[in-house]
Amino acid sequence: MSRTAYSMHLTDRQFIVREKTVADPDVIIIGAGIAGLAAACELGEAGRSVCILEARDRIGGRIFAAHDAASGTEIPLGAEFIHGKPAEILRPLRKAGVKIVEVKGKNWCFSGERLCGCDFFSQVDAILEQMNDSLPDESFLDFLDRCCGNAANDPMQEKAKRRAVGYVSGFNAADPALVGVHWLVQDMRAEEALDGERAFRPQGGYGQLVEFFRKRAAGSDVTIRTGTVVERVTWTTGKVEVMANRTGESAKFKAARVLITLPLALLKLPVVEPGAVQFAPPLPDEKLAAMDRLETGSALRIVLRFRERFWDRISPVLGKKKTLSNLGFLFSQDEWFPTWWTTMPDRLPIITGWAPFRAAQRLSGQDESFVIEHSLQTLGTLLGVAPQKLRRRLEQSYFHDWQSDPFSRGAYVYGKVGADGAQAALANPVDNTLFFAGEATDITGNNGTVHGAIASGHRAAKEILQR
Repeated sequence: MSRTAYSMHLTDRQFIVREKTVADPDVIIIGAGIAGLAAACELGEAGRSVCILEARDRIGGRIFAAHDAASGTEIPLGAEFIHGKPAEILRPLRKAGVKIVEVKGKNWCFSGERLCGCDFFSQVDAILEQMNDSLPDESFLDFLDRCCGNAANDPMQEKAKRRAVGYVSGFNAADPALVGVHWLVQDMRAEEALDGERAFRPQGGYGQLVEFFRKRAAGSDVTIRTGTVVERVTWTTGKVEVMANRTGESAKFKAARVLITLPLALLKLPVVEPGAVQFAPPLPDEKLAAMDRLETGSALRIVLRFRERFWDRISPVLGKKKTLSNLGFLFSQDEWFPTWWTTMPDRLPIITGWAPFRAAQRLSGQDESFVIEHSLQTLGTLLGVAPQKLRRRLEQSYFHDWQSDPFSRGAYVYGKVGADGAQAALANPVDNTLFFAGEATDITGNNGTVHGAIASGHRAAKEILQR
């Protein structure tokens, strides 16, 4: 597509696309998340015409942020961290001139009724290192019972088990009774290969990565149609017809191939649910079986901006001058928001609460005031500050319910027991006509990451070009 085929403007710092009508493309891509954008760039630059259909009025998918005018910063409501040093992210950011900043600060834990240093990581690592994907697969909870079954007689071991469960459900947004040990081991290997224990942020937010791919797409034959909700994909070998709804009116799109980058939760939805897509004929049984072995995790966050960094004045140990001014992460066993983090090394009066798994499920569907109230109650308990004082200091809050979002229906994907090969089966093309990308289809062990999604888009584009 020529550079004049569409224009783009910003509303509330989100990417909105306007386009004009173009001829039938070579490839239709369903979803303008980072996987769809990455694939579109590869295809467009290889001379293929591409039309991306996006249900939202913006591009970026689960890369989503609000702009906080008071601090002049982007507030991530979706993807925030770069885990390790993946080339899929670092290479385009370097080309765009975007710096990355390593996450800094001290980890604190709430134990009993007080804050203390986190001394359990080595014990949790010792448990996780016992997982073995050469043994028959089992759930993480079954693994814990087998490897640490007598922990009730050892308070420290029992505490480490609880922390291990908290890590799996918190970091992976996974149900520890469903997530498979084989998937966890593969995920840990992939993380280690990228120096994944280190975390970074793109300076200025992930939106700059979206903008990089948008500019690349603008330089080739790529059309992006936002506000286009795909409802039905009718296909035969070498021929696809996509029916969609655009502002209440039906729209039809045709191409020889379609790349589907929808979140797994949408692919698994009954067709009567908003956001679901009907395939005619239905997807093959092996594709459906692969979906059944994967699950979408639950996670929700609340971002709070206060009048000042009040935690700078909090001394966790009575009689000691040391304060929480270096607070990076705060871990607890709270049932609502067990994990918190600051913007360190940037010293902004902003703190984020993370509610994974059961906590997210309890909060999802509630109004924002309910979420804010529980976040202040939790933060007040952990930091020893009365919630009413926090309310007076609170200036702004930011929140997005991904579970209730009709075009995501959850966070990111994990593998259940027996998920070996499920990602590859989900990624496999069907009759050289239906192709699949998105973090759920990543076959490198990087499910649930931005770099995994980008890699899947590159892989799918290569498959289309080679065939």
